[in-house]
Amino acid sequence: MKSKPIVGIITSETVGFNGRQLFHSTGKRYVSSVMNFSRVIPILIPACIKNNDLGALLATIDGIVLTGGRANIEPQHYGGAEFPIDETIDPDRDKVVLDIIPECLKREMPIFGICRGIQEINVACGGTLFYRVHQESGKNDHRMPQNDDAGLEDIFKPKHEISFTENNLFRTFIEKDRYTVNSLHGQGIDKLGSGLTVEAYSEDGLIEAISVTGYKAFGVGIQWHAEFHPEREENKLNKILFKKFGESCMAFHSARR
Repeated sequence: MKSKPIVGIITSETVGFNGRQLFHSTGKRYVSSVMNFSRVIPILIPACIKNNDLGALLATIDGIVLTGGRANIEPQHYGGAEFPIDETIDPDRDKVVLDIIPECLKREMPIFGICRGIQEINVACGGTLFYRVHQESGKNDHRMPQNDDAGLEDIFKPKHEISFTENNLFRTFIEKDRYTVNSLHGQGIDKLGSGLTVEAYSEDGLIEAISVTGYKAFGVGIQWHAEFHPEREENKLNKILFKKFGESCMAFHSARR
């Protein structure tokens, strides 16, 4: 039987049981999407793995998914202004991803960043972030609905168009110049990191997708949530992205063996 690639999915630290217990977890949709559309075996990477264990971990996997998360990347990692005291943070995840991304890039390992994940790739490559996109002049509000009673479908529904850049990777996937995406983020890319290429912009000029320039493997970051209903026809690009990521993981897996 042909063996499958193994893909590591980054988790976030969350709090449960009224603050009495910490968890390392991620949304089931990320796991389901890589199983069903990337056709890989997923494993969850704890947000506290030690740096000296990263080499052993990366030697056993064939790709990385950088998931979304409630916490924002802390500003000391990109020279930003200090966060308010009540800002949600995840220091362990910050450290793990900012250690693991350069190691993945050295190996030209497939990497797929989603929402917070695109921001992590950018920061790891020396880029910066807007703290609150909607507070920037000329930028729209890219956050999820701010009313507490919003349903899941409303939160993740398509919100705005993005435009693909010239000679764009995504154009080769769906042969379109534009695509409509959901939007659930407060932060966003300001200065682009070194060695990255912009693949798409939103209507207000915010960077919505990037790729690793000249990368042999799949190296993509997107600002929207591709894991939400990729099986739907209107989300065709999202399904294709998971498929292309899986194909790249298979190629990496075969070469590594």
